[in-house]
Amino acid sequence: MNIGIVCPYAWDAPGGVQAHVRDQAETLMDLGHQVSVLTPVEDPSTLPAYAVDGGRPRAVPYNGSVARLTLGVKATARVRRWIREGGFDVLHVHEPLAPSLGGLACWAARGPIVATVHSSVERSRVLVTGYYLAQTVLEKISAVIAVSEHARRTIVDHLGGDAVLIPNGIRIDHFAGVEPLVTRQGPIVGFLGRMDEPRKGLAVLLEAFPDILARHPEATLLLMGPGDVADVLADVADRCRDSIVFLGRVDEHDKARGLAAMDVYVAPNTGGESFGIILLEAMAAGAPVVASDLDAFSRVLDGGRCGVLFPVGDAQALAAAVNSVLDRPEERQRLTEAGSRRVMVYDWSRVAADLIDVYASVTAGQGPVREDLRGQLVGRLASRRRGQGELESGSGP
Repeated sequence: MNIGIVCPYAWDAPGGVQAHVRDQAETLMDLGHQVSVLTPVEDPSTLPAYAVDGGRPRAVPYNGSVARLTLGVKATARVRRWIREGGFDVLHVHEPLAPSLGGLACWAARGPIVATVHSSVERSRVLVTGYYLAQTVLEKISAVIAVSEHARRTIVDHLGGDAVLIPNGIRIDHFAGVEPLVTRQGPIVGFLGRMDEPRKGLAVLLEAFPDILARHPEATLLLMGPGDVADVLADVADRCRDSIVFLGRVDEHDKARGLAAMDVYVAPNTGGESFGIILLEAMAAGAPVVASDLDAFSRVLDGGRCGVLFPVGDAQALAAAVNSVLDRPEERQRLTEAGSRRVMVYDWSRVAADLIDVYASVTAGQGPVREDLRGQLVGRLASRRRGQGELESGSGP
């Protein structure tokens, strides 16, 4: 099958959607499919052979963050040329409602279109204001996929549509058994994310760190991700600074090695998360997870059976949870083993099989999925998920 994939965000900026698109493309190619990815990019030399330059991105506030998106006359021309030359059997657009290449591709395409919604927002002024514009995009789409129940609710609540639920995937082989990036005498507590983005929750972890150090004086806080070190340290007590190690932005290989070095991975996020792919990556690398009790995180951690949950924004509870895990080696081992079993459900080999089912359904209909075909598709996916032990469930498009 010849598949075109549209990534809305800058390829050379860190982000879960970009990682998802990369893994999706490479998994599908491993399975023998032909794949081309269109994406914004700041430095085209960073693109792999299967990706095409969709134009230089601009920083745009979107979904509680600052996304690097591409829009405009030149981008429109690039999209049309890519679709015309690609001759795709199916077009897969990620975040079709983001003000970027996805919407342009939906307007320009004539064949079957599958869309994946990643974002989760309770109330979006952009979607409410642009309701009719969004509808012109959605009416071109043959099938909608949501990576989580929260992402599905975004479509239902704002636009009245629905979606098949297919979670994010993870290339387990990229994380399992890698060599730790750093070693320290004491335990390593880790964080990965954009340090200057409040909803990633680094401030909560930094507030908790003195209590962790009080119990485990040799502990190290390992921080990975872009951000200004001086800004991060501005409110950190002097006694804690020598115990904090900054790795900055890391590539995918070093990310896996950094996660493998951690005795505890902490996800202190305060909101805006529809899934939690980083939790799966940490578990795949063998790191026990302590995470805020966002509903999306709770679902990934199987209600707390595969990780420890603490109340959102509660630094004292975060410190207590980390200390409890570090105090009990047997608990760390239990969490590591539970995490290793949990991530198997999300391996890309399984997720890709669900995607191919969707592609086959929309190409068979050569247009919007018929009601009877939708029911068949949802039934097949639900049956497969039950067989895999998947706990999330959702409705069909």
